[in-house]
Amino acid sequence: MISNRQYLSLNWRSEFQSLEGAYSPATMRSYRADVEAFEDWCAGQGIDQSFPASVETVCRFLEDQGACRAPSTVRRRLYAIRKVHRLLRLPDPTHDEDINLTFRRVRRANAVRPRQAKGLTRQYLDKFLESEPDSPWGLRNRAMLSLGYELLTRRSELVALRNSEVTLRADGTMRVLIRRSKADPFGEGRVAFTSVRTADLLREWLVYRGPHIEWLFCPIYKGKVVNRCLETTTVKRIVKGAAERTGLSPDHVAAFSGHSMRVGAAQDLLGRGFDTAAIMRAGGWKSVNVLARYLEKAEQNVWA
Repeated sequence: MISNRQYLSLNWRSEFQSLEGAYSPATMRSYRADVEAFEDWCAGQGIDQSFPASVETVCRFLEDQGACRAPSTVRRRLYAIRKVHRLLRLPDPTHDEDINLTFRRVRRANAVRPRQAKGLTRQYLDKFLESEPDSPWGLRNRAMLSLGYELLTRRSELVALRNSEVTLRADGTMRVLIRRSKADPFGEGRVAFTSVRTADLLREWLVYRGPHIEWLFCPIYKGKVVNRCLETTTVKRIVKGAAERTGLSPDHVAAFSGHSMRVGAAQDLLGRGFDTAAIMRAGGWKSVNVLARYLEKAEQNVWA
């Protein structure tokens, strides 16, 4: 006979199917992992029933997680627990004042700022482009690095680009429609532009890739293009691979990520004198606070 805990566990998984399409796949994976972490913790504590959870149980869970997890992870797990209670139409304990106080204690005890990727500024970009080999992979990677920098894309945005979203302009530059991003879940999109140099690099790659693949960038296997999009992890590998080839130290290589092009371009725009509104428009930022974290390591002397 199925227990009440087993029933609710199966039930929340079934209810989660109703969220498909309303949230990104990455968010859905995080929700499931966070709820399973709570269930496993409850089982380890001898708590027979995870849902509905009591205020005391959630407080204990948050305190325990706060001892080994970043506050952002603890917050995300709290939201996942809240989501399950709402989906199952159960009394929601997560808005209780004791929960709020517990989470504040977690934040104060473990005040960790999000780690910022090292900025791939123009100085690094030029060296990275020169380091790429004269090969199909080099053609693609030079176009990706240059385009990702000038569009200030996240890596997920870069690999999602399609042919139909790129338009050549009369001045030799390109207009690019970035349809969906982390900050744009409903796909309203934003428009960004390239330089002539980047447009030329992209055209060189597209000549090699051919006209029959809808994705702007695709995998290459034994010198032949493959008709599918790239994984987001490929962007990180391309950035780190270029960093290694230019002779940077292991610490510097480790500091770069698939996000580095977006960070570095924002820092360069600040150095060139663009104001906050212009940088937010170029990168699609909705929050000044988030942009400020990108720019905090930019060496900008306001008195020079």
